[in-house]
Formats: sequence, C-alpha cells, structure tokens
Amino acid sequence: MCLMNIIRPSTRDAIISAAFDLYAKDPAASLGDIARRAGVGRATLHRQFPSRTHLIRTLAQIAQAELDEAVENATKGTNDLAEAFRLSIVAIVPLANRQLFLANENLEQDPELATAYAASRNDLILSIEEAKAQGLFAPGMPTPWIALAYENLIYAAWSMVQKGEATPKHAAEFAWRTFMLGMKENDR
Repeated sequence: MCLMNIIRPSTRDAIISAAFDLYAKDPAASLGDIARRAGVGRATLHRQFPSRTHLIRTLAQIAQAELDEAVENATKGTNDLAEAFRLSIVAIVPLANRQLFLANENLEQDPELATAYAASRNDLILSIEEAKAQGLFAPGMPTPWIALAYENLIYAAWSMVQKGEATPKHAAEFAWRTFMLGMKENDR
C-alpha cells in the first residue's frame, strides 16, 4: 500500500469536516478559509476538490447519505407511521450543522443530486399518502403542503439549533408537535 493512499483519505476527511464546520457558520466561506481550517494548503485542497462546486457536490452527497441513514436507522422496526415521522425528525434535527447550509445551495442543477432529492421526496410523499389513508392527517390537506410543512419545520428546527436557541432534542419536539397539531383535522 502506498503511503499517499493512507494520507489522502484523512486529508480529504479533514477538508470535508472543515467545509461542513465553516459552511454551517458562513455559507460564503472561501476555499482558502476551508484549507486553513483543515490544516492543508490550497493546492492540496484543489487536488481533492478542483472547485467549490465539486466540494459542495461532495458535501451534498455525504449529507444526503447521512440523512437517509439517520432516518433508516431511527425508523427501523416501527410500523406506526406517526412514530416513524417523529423518530425521523428526532434523528434529522441533530444533523443541523451538516445540513442547514445546503438548503441555500442550488443543488437542483446537478442531475445526480436532483435525482437523489426527488427519490427522498417521493418516499416522503408516499409516507404522507399512507398516513392520510390511516387518518393521521386531515384528508383534505394537500399532500404537497404536508411535505413542504414537514421539510420547513425541520429547517426551522435546524435554524434554532444552529443559533443556540434550542437543543436538538427540544427543536425536534417543537417541530414534531407543530407538525402533528397542524396537519390534523380541525373540528371547526
């Protein structure tokens, strides 16, 4: 095994970690800032990631995989859709620093990322439709509205965590309660 193969993964990991940390605080951080935070030179960073776009794409792929894994692990073994939605929120909210800045990136232009997001969104839509059929959500509430509300409540929870206004546990609870109270049938 070549020594360079041993060094590259840790260098790449340091750059990725630094990028997640800096972009969580400043989405406009420069590649130079990231290189400094990672403890590498700009040339080393550019060997790993030729452009900001390439770095952001890599971060988005990692973030999507982390979200998918967190939700899958959290909901494994539950057949109760309400509990699955709650467990998903509880699992997703602590990922705020590695997710929040990506919400402001234009990732739809990348076909692979757009496909991954569309698949994730489709899974959410199917779960919402199943939950509506079980009476968990108001039948007249449009499914796209419920999905958008779900995604935006997670974004709000991430924002509160990032600003230090709530712990991940509390932010997840706020998002969950708001989501469930807002999507039920209103007796009025």
